[in-house]
Amino acid sequence: MMLRDLMPPLDGATVWLNGEVARDDLIGEKPTLIHFWSISCGLCKEAIPSINEFRTQYKEQLNVIAVHIPRSEKDLNIEEIKKVAKQHNIIQPIYVDNGHKLTDAFKNQYVPAYYVFDKKGRLRHFQAGGSGMKMLTKRVNRVLEEVDSRM
Repeated sequence: MMLRDLMPPLDGATVWLNGEVARDDLIGEKPTLIHFWSISCGLCKEAIPSINEFRTQYKEQLNVIAVHIPRSEKDLNIEEIKKVAKQHNIIQPIYVDNGHKLTDAFKNQYVPAYYVFDKKGRLRHFQAGGSGMKMLTKRVNRVLEEVDSRM
């Protein structure tokens, strides 16, 4: 995806965990953070507490959606995904992408990966890797400030 591209439809999930959302549910209401992760990714597990902090801190101002993508055959096990999500307190909606449909729509090649969309559903920031939470925080705050300044 390129900056300013519109968020792809959230179609084709193998299954949704913790509730299902559609792109239309997210656009217009508030900005959205979509993070890609995998149960076999150590960096993802290290970053999850920071994502959970985002979810809690910005719960009234920011949608947070998780996308689980498999990196190996073992990562396809839905029960294992549920177990790891519970262990790591991932309570936001999780789009399980065993068929790589959303991964391909995003042209995403990384875990963890973070996509910040503004209120209109336009991509404003992309970041990959386990570090850089300060940069992600800065970008999320910038998008939130734009929302606040227009009110």
